[in-house]
Amino acid sequence: MKAIIPAAGIGTRLRPHTYTEPKVLLHVAGKPMLAHILDELVELGIEEVVIVIGPMGEKIADFVEKNYKFKAHFVKQTQLLGLGHAVKTTAKYFDNEPLLIVLGDTIFEADLKSVINSEYDSIGTKYVDDPRRFGIAEVEDGFITELIEKPPKPKSHQALVGLYYIKSTDLLKECLQEIVDKDMRTKGEYQLTDALQLMVKKGAKMTTFNVEGWYDCGNVETTLETNRRLLAKLPPPREIKGSVLIPPTYVSSSAKIENSIIGPDVSIADEATIKHSIIRNSIISEGASVSNSILESSLIGKNAQVSMAFGELNVGDSSQVGHG
Repeated sequence: MKAIIPAAGIGTRLRPHTYTEPKVLLHVAGKPMLAHILDELVELGIEEVVIVIGPMGEKIADFVEKNYKFKAHFVKQTQLLGLGHAVKTTAKYFDNEPLLIVLGDTIFEADLKSVINSEYDSIGTKYVDDPRRFGIAEVEDGFITELIEKPPKPKSHQALVGLYYIKSTDLLKECLQEIVDKDMRTKGEYQLTDALQLMVKKGAKMTTFNVEGWYDCGNVETTLETNRRLLAKLPPPREIKGSVLIPPTYVSSSAKIENSIIGPDVSIADEATIKHSIIRNSIISEGASVSNSILESSLIGKNAQVSMAFGELNVGDSSQVGHG
């Protein structure tokens, strides 16, 4: 079995961070979004991954090659024409073997071991209050009857969350090709949902599986919320002399903390430095420096330097914020 990870998205709602870093490499609860996914694939025993990359894709390739032992392929999506198009660009890398497709910014908790032993194609879903913002699965007698992308009047609350187990890979290829050949677009893009619906029409038996935890990292607010929820699952942080760490909090072993109060709900990445500061509900990225500051609900980018700052901040890579 192979895994396909579409990770070419630009991440406009996470500016300014995504001007200089791919969205999937932004840190959440101690590691990049992509690492949460790849660690799950390691646990499943998957050895080969195909990652769809876009702008700054070389940073994704470098991260994967330095930190994992996968047989990894990187496919450039030169035009961002939708998720269906992204998966289609990987077609030469899969044949008859089952596929696990995982969106690169989808952090999830699900029993995938039982899913990959399923007899049928299966799609991860979760109940949502407002299904109009999602692809939706309508199910009858255990099998999907209809898949609709962002329906204005949904008949189901089962949202597609970005996890797909596909055994009928030849049929998937055929349907992806068909939506492109016939220019079947939804909201201007070639949607994977539409290709999967074609599969259902052509006779594919497709089930759903429940995704217990599904964590969104679409913008600063939801990324901080995901950080809080994931941190709550981690063990208490290490003690640091002269500072107070309030759980749930993650502090990298290579981060330096001096005379500060950290937490709750704070993630501090590798090589970050915090001095004489109070930080709550925030993410401090790799190599960032914060001094003489009181921060809350903040996202501090890679190598940013913050001093004498107070309140909420959203600053990108190598920014300098402070007074005096």
